[in-house]
Amino acid sequence: MQQVSRSAALDVEAFLADGFDLRRHLSRFLDCSLMELEARLPVGTDDLAALHPGAFQPEDATAFYEDTVGTGHLLELAAWHLTSADYIADTLRLQQQFARGHLLDFGGGIGTHALAAAALPQVEHVWFVDLNPHNRQFLLARAAALGLEHRLSVHRDLASCRGQRFDTVVCLDVLEHLPDPSAQLLEFHRCLAADGTALLNWYFFKGHNGEYPFHFDDPALVDQFFRTLQAHFLERFHPWLITTRAYRPL
Repeated sequence: MQQVSRSAALDVEAFLADGFDLRRHLSRFLDCSLMELEARLPVGTDDLAALHPGAFQPEDATAFYEDTVGTGHLLELAAWHLTSADYIADTLRLQQQFARGHLLDFGGGIGTHALAAAALPQVEHVWFVDLNPHNRQFLLARAAALGLEHRLSVHRDLASCRGQRFDTVVCLDVLEHLPDPSAQLLEFHRCLAADGTALLNWYFFKGHNGEYPFHFDDPALVDQFFRTLQAHFLERFHPWLITTRAYRPL
């Protein structure tokens, strides 16, 4: 990908202006024109859902997100970030409030939060973890275009982070996609520094009309999730009126 800028300020205003140049980055990565991209973005969510008709089983999750979705997840996430910019902007403000040191962006998708974190002076290094190889490649391309490639690294899973301890964990719109989100909370608790902060949200709901078929919503799973959360984390107050919460480990 051709370099766009090595000195771009990746603050909230820059995100609200153009999603950190998201459209241009994505059109180059997918090798399509901006006009073609604009036509594909509005149907990204429907196209993704069509890849897995019928019930979504826990044993399907890893292979689906790693292999089946291909670049479809990039389009779905890009459409959401661009159409929900005000909400995403508040999550970036929250991240700016708490981010420091070594930051884990778990399930980082199109890289909005990883890139913003990498540009913060109080963040030493961003560890971007995502199952989807296209997401990882896209993040690397965006980081190079913005002159941030030396500030982050990409990984398939936490195991490849070689036992790294993190000062900040960011996991947004991911936990509801996991067949065992409680186990993931315990992994975060294990790798988070004692004085660290985890920024988390979740949406264990398939939608009123089944519009979120890939979200797990089993009542027993949700009950265990909240029991695990309350046993291992204490919520920290923040002033942003959003679903994302801040926690410190107990």
